[in-house]
Amino acid sequence: MNAYFWTKTAHVVFVMAWMAGVFYLPRILVNLAEVGDEPAVRARLVLMGRRLYRFGHIMFGLAALLGLTLWLHFGITGEWLHAKLTLVVLMLGHYIVSGRWLKRVDKGRALPGSRTLRLFNELPVLLLVGVVYLVLAKPF
Repeated sequence: MNAYFWTKTAHVVFVMAWMAGVFYLPRILVNLAEVGDEPAVRARLVLMGRRLYRFGHIMFGLAALLGLTLWLHFGITGEWLHAKLTLVVLMLGHYIVSGRWLKRVDKGRALPGSRTLRLFNELPVLLLVGVVYLVLAKPF
C-alpha cells in the first residue's frame, strides 16, 4: 500500500505542475495579443511561452506515466475513470492548441483577439472541476 500512495502522490504533483502550464500558457497568449509592437516584450513572452510549453509536456508525460501505473499495476478502474480520461484528453487538446497558437505568433502571424483568448483561458477551469469531481465522488 505504501508504493500506491507514493505513486498517487507523485501523479497528483505532476498533474498540478502540468495544470500550472495549462492555466498560464493561454494567459501569455493574452499578453502577446495585447502587447502591440514592442519587440523586446514580445520576444520575452514568446520565450516564456516556449519554455512553459516544453515544461508542461514533460509534466504531462510524467503524470500520464504514473496514471498508467496506477491503472495497470494497482488496478484503479471504473466508468468514472473513462469520463475523467475524456476530460483530460480535452484538456490536453486545449494545451496543444495553445502551443500551436504560440508557434503561430513566433512565426509572425496573428492571434485571435484578446477577448477570445480570455474566454479560451477559462475552459480548463471547467474541465478541471469535472475531473476533480469524478476523482473524488466516483459517481459511476
